[in-house]
Amino acid sequence: MIVNERDQIKHSAKATFARHKFKFIIGFVVGFVFLLLLSTPTTTYRRFIGTAPELPQIYDETVSQPKVKPPTYESLRKWEDNLPQHDLDLPFPEGKTGRYVKFSNQIAMLGWNNVLNEVLMNAHLAYASKRAYVFQDYVWKPEYYPWPESQRLQNPPHTPLGALIGGTVVGQPFDDSDDAPRSVSSNYFEKVCPSHERRIIYTGDIKPSLAWKQGTEIFDHWAKLLLDAPELCIEVQASGEDNFPQTFDLWLWGSDRVLSLWDSFSTSPTSRLLTTSPIVGAAVKRNEYLFVPRGPRPAYPVSADPYARMLAMHIRRGDFKGACTHLAYWNSTFYSWNQLPKLPDRFIMDPNIPWNSTEYFAAHAERCLPDSDTIIKKARNSRDDYVKASPGRRRTLDIMYLLTNEKGEWMEKLKAALHKDGWNTIVTSNDLELDSEGVDTNMAIDMEIARKAAVFVGNGVSDIADAFFSKKI
Repeated sequence: MIVNERDQIKHSAKATFARHKFKFIIGFVVGFVFLLLLSTPTTTYRRFIGTAPELPQIYDETVSQPKVKPPTYESLRKWEDNLPQHDLDLPFPEGKTGRYVKFSNQIAMLGWNNVLNEVLMNAHLAYASKRAYVFQDYVWKPEYYPWPESQRLQNPPHTPLGALIGGTVVGQPFDDSDDAPRSVSSNYFEKVCPSHERRIIYTGDIKPSLAWKQGTEIFDHWAKLLLDAPELCIEVQASGEDNFPQTFDLWLWGSDRVLSLWDSFSTSPTSRLLTTSPIVGAAVKRNEYLFVPRGPRPAYPVSADPYARMLAMHIRRGDFKGACTHLAYWNSTFYSWNQLPKLPDRFIMDPNIPWNSTEYFAAHAERCLPDSDTIIKKARNSRDDYVKASPGRRRTLDIMYLLTNEKGEWMEKLKAALHKDGWNTIVTSNDLELDSEGVDTNMAIDMEIARKAAVFVGNGVSDIADAFFSKKI
C-alpha cells in the first residue's frame, strides 16, 4: 500500500489534430503569452510579481447562446468506457499490473487551445516514461461555455476529450510494432489505481529545481522520475505557491526554451498519430457545401478542391482591445512552436522602442488587433505569395474562411471589402450549421477547417495559431 506523505491537494485540472505535411503557413503565426522575453528570466519574473495589480488573464472567444440543448455524449461515453484496454485482466504493460500516470495538475477552466498543448506534451511524457496516459475531460471556463448556467449538465461544464481530438491521446492504438500501454480514461484509472495505491508526486517538490531550464532538461527530469519510480500508479498534483503548477507551464511555453522539445515531440506517436475526432470531422463535412466556389471561373485550370483554394484567417475581436493592451504591458511575444525559425512573419520587438511607451503599444497592436486595411493587405499578400510559389503559377486562392467571434457592422464591412479584393467566397464561423455536439466543439471545428486550408493567417494574440501548427504538421 502506498501512503501519501501529505494530504492530497484538491487542485483538479481536467483536460484537455492529424498526420498531415506542412503545406504553407504564413501570416501572424503567433499566440502571445505573458512572459517578458526581452528581459532576462529573473527580471521578467520580478516585474511580473512585483508591479502587476493582478495575475494576467488568458483570453479566449465566446459564442452566442445556441438554440439547441447541450449534448450528453452518451454514445461517446459508452465507447470510452468500453475501450479494450479498460480490462484488469490484460497482461503487462496494461491491466492491473500496468503502469499509469495521471496529471491532475493539468490546466482546467481555460480556453481549449490553452489546454491542448499541455495535454499533448503530458501524453508524450507518459509515453516516454512507459506509462499509460490518463486522459481527462476538457473542463470549460464557465463564461466561455455556449449555454447559460440554467442549461448546463455539469458545473463547471465538461466535454469529453475524445469529442475534440482523436489519436493515441484518447486511447486509440499505437503503431502495430509499438507495445506501449494505451491511454486510459480517468474513470478506469479510479478502478485500476484506487487512491490508497497511488504515489502522489507534488509539483512543489520537483519544479523549483527546474525553473528556467531548457525544455529538454525539464522533460528528461520528469521522464526519469516517472520511469524509475517502482509504483504502478502515479498521480501528479499541484502544490506550493506556484500560480502555474503545470508540469510544462506557461513560463516554458512562453519562452524559446520550449523549442528544444520540438524534434522529439513532432516525431512522437502523440503527434504523428494525432487525428481529428469523428464528431469534429462530421461537422466539417456537413458544412463543406458552404465552401463551393461562387465566383467566376479562373482564367486557367485550378483544383476543384475548395480547401486547395482556401485561405483561413483568424480575426478576433470582442475582448481583444483590452487583451492586447494587457499583453503588451507584459511584453508578451510569440507562443510555443510559433517561435520556430522555420515559420514566416516572426515578431521581434525593436529593442530601441521604450517599454510601455505609446510607440511600444502601437507596435504590439499592429500584430495583435490589426485594422481592416491591414487585414485586407495581409490576405492579398498571402495570396500573391502562395500563387507565385506554385509551379507554373497554376493555383489560386479565392475562398476565405474567417475564424472569428465578431458579428455586426464591422465584420460585414470587412467582408464587403475582401469581396472587392477578389475573395469571391467568404464564410465565417457564424455561418456554420452545427448541432449540439458541433456547438460544444466549435473551437476544434474552426481549427480543423483552418488545418485543411491551403493557407492560414493566424492572429497575433491567440494560442489558436500554435494549436494550428501542431495539427498542420
